[in-house]
Amino acid sequence: MRYAVALLAALTLFGQSKNNDLGYTDTPMLPGLPYRVHDPARPHPAQIAAEPGAAPSDAIVLFNGRDLSQWTFKNDRTWKVDGGVLEVIPGAGDMTSKEKFGDLQLHLEFAAPVPVRNTSQNRGNSGIFLQGLYEIQVLDDWDNPTYADGQTGAIYGQWPPLAKPARKPGEWKVYDILFEAPRMEGDKLLKPAYVTVLLNGVLLHLHKEIMGPTVHRALAKYAAQPAEGPIVLQDHQQPVRYRNIWVRRIGNYDLPEKK
Repeated sequence: MRYAVALLAALTLFGQSKNNDLGYTDTPMLPGLPYRVHDPARPHPAQIAAEPGAAPSDAIVLFNGRDLSQWTFKNDRTWKVDGGVLEVIPGAGDMTSKEKFGDLQLHLEFAAPVPVRNTSQNRGNSGIFLQGLYEIQVLDDWDNPTYADGQTGAIYGQWPPLAKPARKPGEWKVYDILFEAPRMEGDKLLKPAYVTVLLNGVLLHLHKEIMGPTVHRALAKYAAQPAEGPIVLQDHQQPVRYRNIWVRRIGNYDLPEKK
């Protein structure tokens, strides 16, 4: 009898577990949301393929190692593409993505030129401009003193990186950047831009507030801008190389729409 009662209880619990695999309808409501804790009706994220070393299946590949069809140039000249690598041609001008973005995840790899020439800001200099406005610095930072907010990984002119995972000139470095675009209402700033930056897997900035669009030898300040803007890679007269450039748009959580 005692065994039968225990077996019945176990089967009952098993049945409840099976019935609740997809969620519960008798749990508390989440604050400010139309969903309960473990709500079975809550939307699920889309499944994507993500293999190590490859762009996720929902990424927009901006440079595939073969052509520059996703980019525009101010001048008639373009940068060099050879062996799956993109190289800045000094004097060709900045390279601007055709597609525009707001909140994003950006991945790219870069290498400082060899042989080494010059020092400080004139050595392996380029830059990644988010929305064409906010620069994450690219520089040869191997045994190359320069001002703190101008080295590789700096939010240029504003914040030095928290660490310096330097590599020798010619060696590849990996940037992973998460950018939260500013929210504007005309020329009124509702919320500043934020950025998280990793270099070679090392955290350089964690949701760091950006003071405004990048300027040189001046204070940054916000002005009216579109909600989306291009990614710009800078021609700073140095033959910096790039490869494996892809971006993902960052979607919104399942929050109710504001009326």
